[in-house]
Amino acid sequence: MSQLMSQTTRTRGAALAALVAAASSLAAGCGSSASAPGAGGSGGTAVIADAGAGGAGGGARPGAGGSAGGAGLGTGGASSDGGPRDAGAADRRATADLGAPGGDAPAGWRLTWSDEFDGPAGGAPDPAKWGYDVGGTGWGNNELEFYTARRENSALDGAGNLVIHVLREAYMGRNYTSARMITNGKFQQMYGRFEIRAKIPGGQGLWPAFWALGADIAQVSWPTCGEIDIMENVGREPGINHGTLHGPGYSGGAGLSGQYTLPGGAAYSADFHTFAIEWEQNVVRFYVDEHLYETRTPADVPGTNRWVYDHPFFLLLNVAVGGPFPGNPDGTTVLPQTLTVDYVRVYAR
Repeated sequence: MSQLMSQTTRTRGAALAALVAAASSLAAGCGSSASAPGAGGSGGTAVIADAGAGGAGGGARPGAGGSAGGAGLGTGGASSDGGPRDAGAADRRATADLGAPGGDAPAGWRLTWSDEFDGPAGGAPDPAKWGYDVGGTGWGNNELEFYTARRENSALDGAGNLVIHVLREAYMGRNYTSARMITNGKFQQMYGRFEIRAKIPGGQGLWPAFWALGADIAQVSWPTCGEIDIMENVGREPGINHGTLHGPGYSGGAGLSGQYTLPGGAAYSADFHTFAIEWEQNVVRFYVDEHLYETRTPADVPGTNRWVYDHPFFLLLNVAVGGPFPGNPDGTTVLPQTLTVDYVRVYAR
């Protein structure tokens, strides 16, 4: 989820004030703040858009309306259905359910941090692991929700899941509420495998995301801190996940972005799926249900701009409502909606 500039047509000057406000909010946020693959297991469509590609749209992903430029993948062979496949995927699938604390990590990785969201129904997420960004400022993207730390918007379900509830309600001058959870000041890591298994909400105007920001954002601001979007979907594209890198000179609609489309017209909101990156020195690989669909290296960075994925990042998990990229809710949007998270796990080599 792009921290700022949800449309490429937004001016740099107009975004600057929001950048400063966002950095201040995130800096304060630390104080306030697998089972079998689902429908995607048979392989889907991968699309990669280089920075500035004509199909790129706003924010952290290609915009509506068009395919992104380029279809090449940096690594991985072909699967039986022609989709990209990572050579190590079979090993990871074989151990996907064993990655919880005390179990075996995916092949070649060791668990460094996780939340399995165990606890009683209605309980709070672990405060030692998560804080909250609270407010209804639009977050640089003209979002419509007010993010809260209330249990009405984020709680354990008693069955080993976290649930973020998106509600239509009048609250603090806004008409929608949701939650934006953040590990800033609690957990950060440079390099590793970052993975979430989740069932996302669906519907016009909804914008769930699992992403990471450079832990130096308060010092250098966005996008110099770097951003990695691991899971990002908008309701008008029910079967598309966007994976994107944002950095200096390649942010907003010019981010380094790829898409993974579920096969057969399936929607991500219909079942649980696993979204992951494998981030190592000078490379970030993006996966959905263990299908490698995008690989990025410093060679993809345009011009003389810098590759900024060489320092610790922290995690964010949220559902936004409205704004130019997802569009606003309409008469077809059913609320309340939920983002249900089975686990978040982070590994290192």
